[in-house]
Amino acid sequence: MAVPKTSVLVLDCAEPKELADFYAVLLNAEVHVSHDSDIVEVVGHSGAHLAIRKDHGYAPPSWPRPEDSQQAHLRILVAREDMDEAEREAVGLGARPLDTKDNGGVRDTRLYSDPAGHPFTLATPG
Repeated sequence: MAVPKTSVLVLDCAEPKELADFYAVLLNAEVHVSHDSDIVEVVGHSGAHLAIRKDHGYAPPSWPRPEDSQQAHLRILVAREDMDEAEREAVGLGARPLDTKDNGGVRDTRLYSDPAGHPFTLATPG
């Protein structure tokens, strides 16, 4: 019989509490500070669960430079009719658009970096 497991995506950064606050607001989630001061968790009511870890020598990802691969990114699902509002919310919280070559019309995926430089997308389901 398999042991029950779960997984949590961990993002490294210089200031975990600030990045956790960003994702908590963006994902309508709660921040849980652990007994380890270098780890902060973000737990959402819809199943989102992230951990933010302090990296004392943190350097942000350098996407989209071709010599550096994008190791991982978050894909945050948003209803098509809510995409513009989700974009305004993300940018208002400190996200920076990374893909601005096609700003006109409806787009099903929009790419940003969080305040610590990690890439994430707002995308429509399916």
